[in-house]
Amino acid sequence: MTHAAEHHVDIDTYSGVFDRPDFADDSPHEQVVFCQDKATGLKAIIGIHSTTLGPALGGTRFYPYRDEQAALTDALRLSRGMTYKAAAAGLRLGGGKAVLIGDPALDKTPALLEAYGRFVETLDGRYITAGDVGTTSDDMDIIGRSTEHVVSRTPAAGGSGDSAPMTALGVFNSMTAAAKSVWGSTDLTGRRVGVEGTGKVGYNLISLLLDAGAVVTASDVNTLALQRVKTAFPGVAIAETVIDKDIDIYAPCAMGATLTDLSVRTLNAAVVCGAANNQLAVSRVEESLRAKRVVWVPDFVSNSGGLIQVAAEISNTPRSEVEAQVKNIGVTVERILSRQHEQGILAGQAADAIVRERLSTVAAR
Repeated sequence: MTHAAEHHVDIDTYSGVFDRPDFADDSPHEQVVFCQDKATGLKAIIGIHSTTLGPALGGTRFYPYRDEQAALTDALRLSRGMTYKAAAAGLRLGGGKAVLIGDPALDKTPALLEAYGRFVETLDGRYITAGDVGTTSDDMDIIGRSTEHVVSRTPAAGGSGDSAPMTALGVFNSMTAAAKSVWGSTDLTGRRVGVEGTGKVGYNLISLLLDAGAVVTASDVNTLALQRVKTAFPGVAIAETVIDKDIDIYAPCAMGATLTDLSVRTLNAAVVCGAANNQLAVSRVEESLRAKRVVWVPDFVSNSGGLIQVAAEISNTPRSEVEAQVKNIGVTVERILSRQHEQGILAGQAADAIVRERLSTVAAR
């Protein structure tokens, strides 16, 4: 989470858990767990934001954070986002997230993952983990040696495998819903889309966009990921950045906080819709987007396809039904944008209202 100077200030200013001004709402975190295993080098933070709707489900992110404050802030923001993501998707799950501090290419070992699994097991099902940035389905298999509270394992281990394709499908359907709101049609033929981040989700999204007739420009700091795109999709233009290009849709699919007051000034797109979590560096950035007449699809809605997939492992939902639920994300986006227009509010406020209505209804029972 180091893409914007404005975001640096947030992390450095708010180092604790309680009474943080960047979480100024009525839904504080229920539990935050710091985990350390000296033998394996494990340093992890597990954030459980809410269990109102059910056990907190969220991925395990393995990332070389610059310090513990940055890791904590990411864990808190991501776990809160998972609560909203699950509620918006209509799932009986709460929100949680774990971050492992380190470089997965250098520090990730089976022993470390097993040690982490033992910490997850101590939470007795309040938190269920899954894959995320820096972890894979194979890693979930290893974590599963120490705890049963894990999903997104490989099919061979009884899981549903990589959730990236379903996440990308949800983003794509969110994008077509936004296109209908802006241009009156879900047809993306000829629409210029800038995909920022060509990892697992970005790669799958590019494939869907090309099949739909869109014109794609892609960027990534990872040269290997870009090379994979060049090889598979030779028609995709490669750029150092995409946010400032002459595009119709900006799709942030890497790390979060790329939308700042400064970056929005360079944005030419009419729609922002992507897979990245916490796309707004701070919430007021959505006002800047509205001032430029840019339609933003709240990320916790657009990127919920992966959560829907792994949640199905718990409920034993058939794959065909999972895909139908993921495609239905587009209907949710239509509801949000319709409420935004009718009430003259921000899309984020409309999405938050839908989530809060569901949380309050369940809490009142």
